[in-house]
Parts: sequence; C-alpha cells; structure tokens
Amino acid sequence: MRLGPAGEIRAARSVRAARSGVASGRCPLWRYWTAGLSAAALLLVACSGTKVESAPKAQDGVPVVTAKVEQKPVPVDINVIGNVEAYATISVKAQIGGELMKVYFQEGDFVRKGDLLFQIDPRPYQAALKLAEANLARDRAQASLAEANLAKDIYQQKYAEDQSRRYSRLFEEGVASKEQNDQMRTSADASAEAVRADKAAIESARAAVAADQAAVERAKLDLSYCEIRSPIDGRTGNLSVKQGNVVKATDVELVTINQVQPIYVTFSVPESQLPEVKKYMAQGKVTVFATIPNENVPPEQGVLTFVDNAVDLTTGTIKLKGTFPNPGRKLWPGQFVRVALRLTTEPNAVVVQSQAVQTGQDGKFVFVVKPDMTVESRPVIVGRRIDQEVVIEKGLQAGEVVVTDGQLRLAPGVRVQPKNPQGA
Repeated sequence: MRLGPAGEIRAARSVRAARSGVASGRCPLWRYWTAGLSAAALLLVACSGTKVESAPKAQDGVPVVTAKVEQKPVPVDINVIGNVEAYATISVKAQIGGELMKVYFQEGDFVRKGDLLFQIDPRPYQAALKLAEANLARDRAQASLAEANLAKDIYQQKYAEDQSRRYSRLFEEGVASKEQNDQMRTSADASAEAVRADKAAIESARAAVAADQAAVERAKLDLSYCEIRSPIDGRTGNLSVKQGNVVKATDVELVTINQVQPIYVTFSVPESQLPEVKKYMAQGKVTVFATIPNENVPPEQGVLTFVDNAVDLTTGTIKLKGTFPNPGRKLWPGQFVRVALRLTTEPNAVVVQSQAVQTGQDGKFVFVVKPDMTVESRPVIVGRRIDQEVVIEKGLQAGEVVVTDGQLRLAPGVRVQPKNPQGA
C-alpha cells in the first residue's frame, strides 16, 4: 500500500510537530516521540512497501549476583578496642656515683638479660676495696695475737693456781708465812682476770674481723655497681645521660627498658558480659586475638590472664588483660589494636554474606532466589557479624540462594538472571 502526496505531507508535518513540541516543552516528550516514530514508520512502509520488523526482546531477567546460605562453625567473640602494654617496664638508675665512662648500646636496641649497658669509673671503688681488705687482714692478725695471749695467760693462770694451792698448804703447816700465801693467791686471781681480758680481746678482734669482712663485701658490691647490666630482655628507650657525665646514686633515670616478649593487651568489656567471661574462664583457657589496624597481617593470639577485681563505676566496664607471646614483636607498647575475646564456637550457625541483608520499613530482609528464578522478599533476624558475613538467627536455611548485589531493581516476583551461576 502506498500513500498519496497528501499522506506524505501529513506524515512530514507530524514529524516536524513532534520536534517543535519537544523543543518548546509544551507537551510530554513521549507523545511526540510516539507520533514521530509512527509517522516515520508509515513513511518507511509507504516508500519501501515492506513490513515493519519487531523490536528485539529484553534480557530474560534482571542481572544479579547471588550466593548460597552456608551452615558452619562460627566463633562467639566479644569485639572491643584494646591497648598494648609492656609486660614489664624497668627504670635503670645508677646505684653509686661517679663518671659515666662507657655506654655499650644504642638507643632503641634490643638487649638481653645480663647484657652490659653502662660502665661507671671503678677506680675509687677499687681503692676502697683494697683498703677494706687491708683492714680485714690487720684485724685478723689482731685476733690471732689475742688468741696467742689467751693461750699464754691460761698457762700462767694454771701455774699461779698451783703455786697458790702449794703455799696454802705450806701456810697451814706453818712453813710459809701468811704474806707469801696472800701473794700467791693474788697472783692466781690476777692470772684469771688476764685470761678473761684475753677472751674479751678475742671477741673484740673477731667482731672487728666480721666488720672488716662486711666492709670488703660492701666494697665489692660497690665495685660491681660500676657495671650496670640489663635485668630483663627488652627494648631500650631514650638515653637520658650521655657518656662522660657524672651521675649520682639513684639520682636520674639513665634509660627505660620495656619487656615486649611476652606482652600485655589491656581492654575493657561491659559489666553485663562479665558472667559469660567468668563462665568460660572456669572451663579452661580463653583465647584472645589482637589485630593491628591497617595492616594486612594475621591477628596475634594470646590467652586471657587477668580480670580486674572491680568494675569501673564511671564507665560500667571491667578491665581485662591478655598475655601474648609476641614472637615477631608486632605488638608494641602503647599501640591500639582490635581485640576479639573468643568465648566459644557455635557449631552449626547459618551465615550469609552481609551484602545480602537489606533494611526495609519492617526491618531486615533478603531477596531469596526461588527455583523458577524469581525472587521473594523474606524477613530475617540478624545476629553477630563475622568479618564479611553475618549470622542469620531466623529466616533462612542452609543451601538457599540469596541476592548479594543488584537488589535496587528487584521486587517480589521479579525474574532474575544470576551473573555468577556457579555461585548460586
């Protein structure tokens, strides 16, 4: 069928009217586009005499990304923010005074227990030790002399006692005079007092020797303090006193050493969770995980070793500590970390990717893909979140397929076409 000249003119006018109407905005755009397309179709039919071909069909379903609902063991964790603390902090000070002659480490070095850190001038203390040893030797000689005097006086006392007894018999027999008898008795008494004096001198000499021995030990101890060694394994901090300065006993802190192997992670949990913590601590060791923010490394693993003896009234929380071996020294004192206190593991939890859960006016829901490739909106009750997954307490079963991407174009009953059929 062909159009006459009048029909062709009317079609051309319709196209021009559609264009002018769209440009001027006097009527809705879709009407003029429809009119223009109809006129163009009539012209094509009239000119070519062929049939109009139908438009291509739309894709069979809305493209979405899907995932299966899984059932697997899920840890029951308490997630909080914690702070790393040194296992022990030692403030190193000099126990004697003197010139700081040598520093044997660099600031920030790791040191082992017993490593030499500082050397204080030992010469004054070496001289004091020699003097104390000399005094000890002198007093030991005095003690030996006192013991010799005691032995001599004991013999003299024995002789004087014998003489006194002999003259006493002679006096009774009338051979010796009373004066001689009294002289012998007096001599015997004097010898006895000399013996007692010698014994006292020996005790004094022994006490002096003991004092000298203590002085020698003290001098040796002072001399040993000239070498300052590390009491623990740890990392040194800032060096407060440089080599060449004169230090006084316990005056200033020379350096601080932090023990970082093992190390503490301190954190707080709400007091409402304290019964659960105590329950699982009574059953055995409770594991603690510490994750360093912004670092793609596995979390450090430790054990809960401390629960404070009181709840903080200002915050309603209780302080806990985990002890970590920290073999790689990744945890550092003062560092903030994400802490996961693992109480137990739920064996058969239903989990789904967190992107699948949507929020509507009636709460949380997911789009479930049915066998006929249409979707239904199903309300769910969401539990804990574990990384990129959430636990579904109610609403889903293991093996069901849910939509994880493309939900904006969906409504109940809409057909879908998964982009990842292997994931469905």
